[in-house]
Amino acid sequence: MINLGKLHDCKHVFGFFAQQLTYPEKLDFHPSVMEELLDSADPAYEPVRTYWTIMHEYSMEEIEELYVQTFDFQAKSTLYMTYYKFEDGRERGQMLARLKETYEMFGLGIEGSELSDYLPLMCEFLYAAPWQGREKEAAESLNLMMAVMEDGTYHLLKALEKYNSPYAYLVQGLRDTFKACLSQEAATHEHD
Repeated sequence: MINLGKLHDCKHVFGFFAQQLTYPEKLDFHPSVMEELLDSADPAYEPVRTYWTIMHEYSMEEIEELYVQTFDFQAKSTLYMTYYKFEDGRERGQMLARLKETYEMFGLGIEGSELSDYLPLMCEFLYAAPWQGREKEAAESLNLMMAVMEDGTYHLLKALEKYNSPYAYLVQGLRDTFKACLSQEAATHEHD
């Protein structure tokens, strides 16, 4: 179960993850970005700092190429979180519909052709969704979304580690943030 208070405290961090997991732009890597959004108390700080340091060794062109090679050309490192479990099966379509309903419940539509399980979109939702004051309605939907993200990022992290990708540190930081947002009893039952 999600601790909604902790989730609210981490909203800014989910915005950072959304930004870093979309196609890279120069402003995303400005030195002030990490300094303004993360401090040493954030659960993601250490792995994200490692990711940040490594990425700053690359040129912008190299970062763009790394992103495309990692997320666009490798099926095992897709950013579509239900793909790992359902691939293109009917169950995936049902899960995508449930996730889309969550976005709509909070007045946030999906622009363009992205699917509702796209990790940057899910992070952006956790950052921007106005669920405070609607905790009872939000709890089930947010628990579903976090479960999909936790399961998908588990498989994504394993693939990124296998590829020795710096994005593995970023995804590890995201997973550390998930764990910080769980109730104590739920945290002991999640993937490592």
